[in-house]
Amino acid sequence: MNNIVAIVGRPNVGKSTFFNRLIKRREAIVDSVSGVTRDRNYGKSEWNGKEFSVIDTGGYIKGSDDIFEGEIRRQVELAIDEADAIIFVVDVEEGITPMDEEVAKLLRKVTKPILLAVNKVDNAMREKDAVEFYNLGLGEYYTIASISGSGTGELLDKLVEVLPELPEVNEEAEQLPRFCVVGRPNAGKSSFINALIGEDRFVVTDIAGTTRDSIDTRYNRFGFEFNLVDTAGIRRKAKVKEDLEFYSVMRSVRAIEHSDVCILLIDATRGFEGQDQSIFWLAEKNRKGVIILVNKWDLVEKDTMSTRDYENKIREELQPFTDVPIVFISALTKQRLLKALEGTVKVYENRKQRIPTSKFNDYMLKLIEAYPPPALKGKYVKIKYCMQLPTPTPQFVFFANLPQYVKEPYKRFLENKIRENWDFSGVPIDIYIREK
Repeated sequence: MNNIVAIVGRPNVGKSTFFNRLIKRREAIVDSVSGVTRDRNYGKSEWNGKEFSVIDTGGYIKGSDDIFEGEIRRQVELAIDEADAIIFVVDVEEGITPMDEEVAKLLRKVTKPILLAVNKVDNAMREKDAVEFYNLGLGEYYTIASISGSGTGELLDKLVEVLPELPEVNEEAEQLPRFCVVGRPNAGKSSFINALIGEDRFVVTDIAGTTRDSIDTRYNRFGFEFNLVDTAGIRRKAKVKEDLEFYSVMRSVRAIEHSDVCILLIDATRGFEGQDQSIFWLAEKNRKGVIILVNKWDLVEKDTMSTRDYENKIREELQPFTDVPIVFISALTKQRLLKALEGTVKVYENRKQRIPTSKFNDYMLKLIEAYPPPALKGKYVKIKYCMQLPTPTPQFVFFANLPQYVKEPYKRFLENKIRENWDFSGVPIDIYIREK
């Protein structure tokens, strides 16, 4: 589990470029084309040995210029509510704008660490121009140039200094599997959790929240025992619009990072929407197990093919990671809740699965011999040994003479063959090719 740092500010001040620099990948989009990557707004960063999660708020703003101000205000309010620290990015070229003043007005009211980053300061003249930003009333500022990285070191030094210390982890609680219930607002998360817990409250004990935001509920019924990380009951501010995609992702980050398996609840009456996909890819990016529960199935008009067609539509959206269990439930009528629990526990077991090296080699090397990697530039790749790495999530390494010639399609082929022979349903798999 990490601290969450939110990057806020008006459009076109360089938030995404700064975000890319923090996560050390060109992952966020920095042009006007939307939807280029699925998870462009979330990443992990590390500085001076301290790891933290980063949310780039900019990518969630959609629509014409005239709605920007309202969207930015809502996002800043949510970032204030949810993040542990906030980096407010402004543009030295344009100076202080009315929208900057509006954001600063919101930030001045909070006690959380606020770092003011004056971007695009790439020469001494602009260094002088940056003095203007003292007028925002946020105190000290840091001059940076996102593109070159100038000044970001000083900013990050201060950031890791002001990030709060994470709470102690309850060791007894950590020994149990941790399942979190996530999904877009109004998908039925609270109803699902209430249906699981039922009226027999004596089997449930509340553990003081391992984080400020979520409550861990010890679940012990029907032969299942695990910690349920409940994000459904988190306080909500009326002024934060619940249809915001940013809302769903921000609320889910903490719970997902601190869980083993994510139970993604979707509303059958609305389908597998963009917010659901964002949360799914957030879980996949964190290498967590995932099971999808299609809730409110009792409200959908059905025929003999409804379940299959609905499932196929979801799997189309999940490509290439389609090996995910999907269960159709109704929290209201308690339909298939036990099946949902069984599926979640199975995903947890799949994630812990370890394949003996000898058994793995026997199967995979014969397969590789029959279907070797394609030759490139007249050179032939030979894989002579493979094994599963001793990591918390399934990772496999294949040792080859020319690892640089093994491309992504062949890695996907290897992953598919592993999934065919061993049950890793609901679990992301990592394939590495290394020089022998």
